Amino acid sequence: MDINSILMPVLSIGGMGVLFGLCLGFAAIKFKVEQDPKVPLVREALPGANCGGCGFAGCDALAEAIAKGEAKVNSCPVGGAAVAEKVAKIMGVEAGNSERMTAFVKCSGDCEKANTKFDYYGISDCSIENTLAGGKKSCSYGCLGDGNCVRACSFGALSIVNGVAVVDKEKCTSCGQCIEACPKNLIELVPYKNSVRVFCNSNDMPKAVKTNCAVGCMGCKICERACSSDAVHITNFLAKVDYDKCVECGACLEKCPTGAIRKL
Repeated sequence: MDINSILMPVLSIGGMGVLFGLCLGFAAIKFKVEQDPKVPLVREALPGANCGGCGFAGCDALAEAIAKGEAKVNSCPVGGAAVAEKVAKIMGVEAGNSERMTAFVKCSGDCEKANTKFDYYGISDCSIENTLAGGKKSCSYGCLGDGNCVRACSFGALSIVNGVAVVDKEKCTSCGQCIEACPKNLIELVPYKNSVRVFCNSNDMPKAVKTNCAVGCMGCKICERACSSDAVHITNFLAKVDYDKCVECGACLEKCPTGAIRKL
């Protein structure tokens, strides 16, 4: 076999490779997008949880948004005040006040306190069970206890206790993943420092609540009348606390006939 018949294809392919490499290198230089030098610095300051609690796709996206001025320096719920201070220093601005928040499950209708309408033996998944007439609990607003929120939490802040999800607020970073995972919309972010909680999410009428759960809010307005700070109001048969007004005096707790309002 002629040596040239072997070398020519090899040299041709090699030459084409070099040519393409030069073209790609030129294109990389020509169309290079200059990155703000603050982006990698901000990214390094962020915790790297990539939880999406900030509203962006991850820490990389948040870092770019902060550098562009499209997000606040205290946007990371996981990092809290400490990370906000670092990012603010990089950006040359004030960190501002960032109140610590924590997730809260608005239900205490556990296996002893809440009634059920059938036994569920399917896959332990809240979303799947919820498609079956709202799940096994008589209260269609109650926690199903299948653990979707527990599995969604990257920080081990949730657990199932006697059939109801419970948040360890010391571990919670307020990333919001559990909120997204709950098909009942039972979880919300509340101020960490305030301990008054309404452990119910039902909008059923009082008679139905009394039948379904021993600790449900019946919308009786006793708490509303007892609050001298105008911090508790009834909307759709359910008590709501205005944490900007609540002074944690405990008057609503003492008057609540079912114990739906308690301190955590």
